[in-house]
Amino acid sequence: MADKVITMESVSKNYQDFAVLDIPKLELSTGIYWLKGENGAGKTTTMKVMAGLLPFRGEILLNGTVNSRRQPVQYRRLINYAEAEPLYPAYLTGRDLLELYFRTKGGDRAPVFAMATQMGVDNFVNNPVSSYSSGMLKKLSLVLAFVGNPAIILLDEPLITIDTKTLAQLYGIIQDSHSAGVSFIITSHQPLDSSQLTVAGTLTIENKNLILN
Repeated sequence: MADKVITMESVSKNYQDFAVLDIPKLELSTGIYWLKGENGAGKTTTMKVMAGLLPFRGEILLNGTVNSRRQPVQYRRLINYAEAEPLYPAYLTGRDLLELYFRTKGGDRAPVFAMATQMGVDNFVNNPVSSYSSGMLKKLSLVLAFVGNPAIILLDEPLITIDTKTLAQLYGIIQDSHSAGVSFIITSHQPLDSSQLTVAGTLTIENKNLILN
């Protein structure tokens, strides 16, 4: 069990009486995974359940020992999530959000600020997020996803609304982080570039279950 970064057992999620997820059991070893599924299949719901942001039935463990229900604070320190279309309070600046995340997640500031500089976030980090374009918001959300010491980072459609240069930088940052022991689950409508990322497997949502291929 020790090499399993995330384990899901009897995980189900309903919206009122409508079943969205029904995952009997899934174990993922350390790696980079591409999560696929049709629109409306439940990719974002799956991500939010894994991140501990939505209530669900069942059990999720990180690193074989940290339980999302019994150890929620420790669990959330080990898993980070970046939304496909991030929204933040309009009056906060990017720096405000970075400081909030550092206080919550801890971790080394230096690599995060290096990433912010590399992706150009430091050019607008002191401005209120109400002034950000969709591309700026996406860059900020990606930087925030690397705050702390996560065992796994969930990236929901990270490849959209960013330019080609930033995309190449992001691939490099993901690969470097994975080499340092961080796992990733990435949703994307377009295939991940196999020349840039070493993908351990593909996750597909089929009939509300999450299948590893």
